[in-house]
Amino acid sequence: MDNPFRYRLFYTVRQKIVTSVVVLALLAWGTVTVVQRVTKPEDRSCAPGVARPVGSEECVGVATAGDGYDFGESRLTLVADAIGRENAALKDGQYTTVALLLPLTSTSPGLREKVLNELHGAFAQQYRANRHNNETPKIRLVLANTGKDNLHWKTAVEQLKNMTGEPHHLRAVSGIATSSTEVRSAVGELTGKGIAVVGTTITADDIANGPGGQPFPGLARVSPTNGDEAQALTRLGPVDPEKTLMVHDTRTGDHYTDTLRKAFSQLLGRHAYEPRVFTSDTDPNAEGTTPLRFRRITQDLCIMPTETVFFAGRHTQLRQFINALGARGCKERKFLLLTGDEGSYLGTDPQLDRAALESGLTVQYAALAHPDAWRARPGYQPPKTGGSAEAYDAFVRALDDVTKEPAGPLGPTTLSDGQAIIAYDAMALAVQAIREATPDGEMIPPLKEVRDLWPDIKGSLKVEGASGWICLDNHGNPYNKAVPVVQLTRGGPRFVRMAWPEGQPPDDECVRMPRS
Repeated sequence: MDNPFRYRLFYTVRQKIVTSVVVLALLAWGTVTVVQRVTKPEDRSCAPGVARPVGSEECVGVATAGDGYDFGESRLTLVADAIGRENAALKDGQYTTVALLLPLTSTSPGLREKVLNELHGAFAQQYRANRHNNETPKIRLVLANTGKDNLHWKTAVEQLKNMTGEPHHLRAVSGIATSSTEVRSAVGELTGKGIAVVGTTITADDIANGPGGQPFPGLARVSPTNGDEAQALTRLGPVDPEKTLMVHDTRTGDHYTDTLRKAFSQLLGRHAYEPRVFTSDTDPNAEGTTPLRFRRITQDLCIMPTETVFFAGRHTQLRQFINALGARGCKERKFLLLTGDEGSYLGTDPQLDRAALESGLTVQYAALAHPDAWRARPGYQPPKTGGSAEAYDAFVRALDDVTKEPAGPLGPTTLSDGQAIIAYDAMALAVQAIREATPDGEMIPPLKEVRDLWPDIKGSLKVEGASGWICLDNHGNPYNKAVPVVQLTRGGPRFVRMAWPEGQPPDDECVRMPRS
């Protein structure tokens, strides 16, 4: 029998009309929802001033709020929170801003450790500066992320260029830690806008100003150039060109390796052996196929009367080369390997064959800073000029202050790689320039005055840094800066002795410099 409600419920005229209206409404709603989802731009923001570029999951840009955003990196959370708390305590109109421009989301283990230590050192200086003798203006610190391999430098730099006015009053950018093409471009953009830039660990000779030109007006550095590092290394003892071989990278566009190779070549002059070359991967942190090349180079070394090797390359390839030397067939032969500050990455590298360092191979590098450089010990007295134990101890106290409440906690800081020390000094230089450029009775220095102050950082205005005195020449380069020579050992990096590009420490006043 047919259902008696069938026609009443579904086939009356009224029900047909109601059903049709409901169906059409649902279709219309669904269509509008789909169109909105398709046409509405995806929200890719991470925090104020920070977003994920199309095609990337990295959060890049400038954390303009200065409120402790960590760019999604849990290892940075503690120090980012600490910076945020310090910034929150500052009063509007009584501070200037310094930005730290770094690849905060790098995937390279060595660079990630380096960046974390730099943040610790920079924050220690910010915290100290804001409490030292009640000096003004106070210092606000913001983090700027250029992304993995600095590929998104343009995004961060464009934001920084627009932060010189209210409410930020950006007056300096520090960080600037790698000698790459991207970083060189970033420095050019910032200084072209009149913003003072303080490089921490850039050492490439061609990311600098000099008598031949001022491509980066307003750039100052706290680290020696590769040329100065090479000069300092060879001051330790005579290097016989007839018994020296240079091994260098041929990958183009890397200003660190290019200028270090050039510096070593100039020191060797005419030498007996053609350099041995290798070509690293486009990503210098990638393992690539270079270990095979290094195995063949070590075979050559075993049949040559070589005693010293100059290595111009990044830390991944340096580690591969050391490992290859550790497996060489001529273990009875002794070699001295000299290289630049990239050697500092290997102190904690788990892939380094530490047994290689006990097989007649001595590896020494020109460090930017080291915790033992200014402390006396049996058989070593630090130089009387060019730096001091007092300045280093002030850094240690400042770092201790920020590792505990109320400033901290921060978590552990590695000092042996020198990164925290050099970042602390770079911030000290930025703070000194900002405060010296601030007119009496004012709170905010003119942008141009900060940029133009670098030639005066010498004599009584020298920065007594934890890494050594920072005395700038007229082009913003540290003159005759202390170069700690450090040796890689099985137990970790070991300070050997201090070296100087000019062969001896600077005079008491640090004012004697070559004419420009």
